Amino acid sequence: MKTEIIIAGFGGQGVLSMGKILAYAALMNDLEVTWMPAYGPEQRGGTANVTVILSDKQISSPVLNRYDIVVALNQQSLDKFESKVKTGGVLIYDAYGIHRAPTRTDITVKKIPAMDVCLEMGNTKIYNMVVLGAVLGMRDMLPLDAVTRGLKKTLPERHHHLIPLNEEAIKRGMELVK
Repeated sequence: MKTEIIIAGFGGQGVLSMGKILAYAALMNDLEVTWMPAYGPEQRGGTANVTVILSDKQISSPVLNRYDIVVALNQQSLDKFESKVKTGGVLIYDAYGIHRAPTRTDITVKKIPAMDVCLEMGNTKIYNMVVLGAVLGMRDMLPLDAVTRGLKKTLPERHHHLIPLNEEAIKRGMELVK
């Protein structure tokens, strides 16, 4: 099993956090992992992306040109990475902020209303957890309990009271792609 993922969007959308949670969850599930963030000097509002590779075998390089899963959370990311999804791969996007939908027909495209779910749940800070849930729902790569352990590892202890809310957001995201 090897899954190559890129998550891309604006800084402040939790892009890097999603990648870090996936990486920790995979490590705690005895998988090989690479986590490679890329972002501009602006922390909020600039573009950011993270490449995560999960594998049951040794990973030769963290540098990729094509991905099994692309998550695009803004138009710039969609424009840049739509062509980099492997044939038969998955493209996940939230239409919130996207004005041109993907056009490829050789991949699975999932439009998810992640921001709408956040508004229903009354907290926009869980946006990235809804999106992460959609990623997990598309491919059976990690069990939910491993992701919860990864969440506990990455979330500062002062925010551990929010873990149940984040778990619920992940579950809602998984439901969006079923």
